Amino acid sequence: MASPDLNTPDHTPGYRALLRNREFAGLYAGFTLTVAASTLSGFALGTLVDRSTGSPFLTAVSMYGATFATVLGATTLMSVADGSRPRRTLVALQAVALAGACAQAVPGMPLAARFALLLLLGFFQSLNTGTRMGLLAEAVPASAYVPARSLMNITAGGTSVLGFALGALLLRHLTPQGLFVAAAALTAAALAVTAATVRERSIRPPRRPGLRETWTTNAALLSRTGPRALLLNLWVPNGLIVGCEALFIPYAGENAGVLLAAASGGMLLGDLTVGRLLSAAWRRRCAFPLRLLLAAPYLLFALRPPTPVAAVAVFVASAGFAATLPLQERLLALTPEQVRGQVQGVESAGRMTWQGIGAAVAGATAQVFSPTVTITGLAAVSVCVTLASRPYVNRACWVAPTSPRG
Repeated sequence: MASPDLNTPDHTPGYRALLRNREFAGLYAGFTLTVAASTLSGFALGTLVDRSTGSPFLTAVSMYGATFATVLGATTLMSVADGSRPRRTLVALQAVALAGACAQAVPGMPLAARFALLLLLGFFQSLNTGTRMGLLAEAVPASAYVPARSLMNITAGGTSVLGFALGALLLRHLTPQGLFVAAAALTAAALAVTAATVRERSIRPPRRPGLRETWTTNAALLSRTGPRALLLNLWVPNGLIVGCEALFIPYAGENAGVLLAAASGGMLLGDLTVGRLLSAAWRRRCAFPLRLLLAAPYLLFALRPPTPVAAVAVFVASAGFAATLPLQERLLALTPEQVRGQVQGVESAGRMTWQGIGAAVAGATAQVFSPTVTITGLAAVSVCVTLASRPYVNRACWVAPTSPRG
């Protein structure tokens, strides 16, 4: 049961109050371990591919290519996230992730098989995310949803940074297969925590998850102007700015680490401020300015500023990633309860896919133009998308369907 602190009307709970909720603590711990395992596994696979092929393109695909598979999950079987036995579904998906992590640890596996496994795990990971976020919306009250997502975002960012650093350190003493083993151990821990803490929610109405159910709900979601505008704002500006970040190495060379660190720091500060310190009313007011903030500082790159100035611009801009929190909050409020898991899964899968698209577009464009021109252009397009879609976001509305099928 939720902690009494979480159920106080009109009160935004703190992170400590959230973590006193046993079920949220389990979801949070399982999520953190999963992110850590995914980071180590991606680093190990990228290292293995780089050593085997020397191809920057294949190395990048090996580390981030799974994001493209998430859209397949969102468009085919995401309705499983709202099944009548979500705990059982989440545990089963964690078991699939564990099997995949163990398979990657097998020495001598052909690269083609590793890439196929990567895409397969990306597909199931999207279903895992949808199921987890659907349970999150039920495990905490509405007033605690944004702080809960904020804490998860902060942890995911910090865990990714620490995971890459730890991966680089471990590779001095281990082979990539050793990292895969470590990732498998973390995945096993995530499975154990999830199974021990998350309870079954049999109060959900019976559904028959499948392709038809997924398509029906997705069609209903995307046919509404409001949710469609919210998803556009959650996906496209975010993805374009990730494309800017993907060019830090060709732009700054040996100073790219400074820009990447600034991006991580700004993102963490933004999520902490918006998720913990702002009221619901202020979050609504700040959503549009934050989305503009996400892109506008990158326009300074047209002047090719020195690294310290560029780092400040990146730090300030990255705080704008926190705009996802009020937009996710609004999307959740406008979503019928019986399809919340699927809608959140679609949102997450689309956002990850657009990040991959943004990185691919940035890389392809920088092959023709300079990284400076590409970064500036992507930022300008992000600003235009935010401005053009603002009226539709402000009018966002969802008329709840009379049944799960809409």
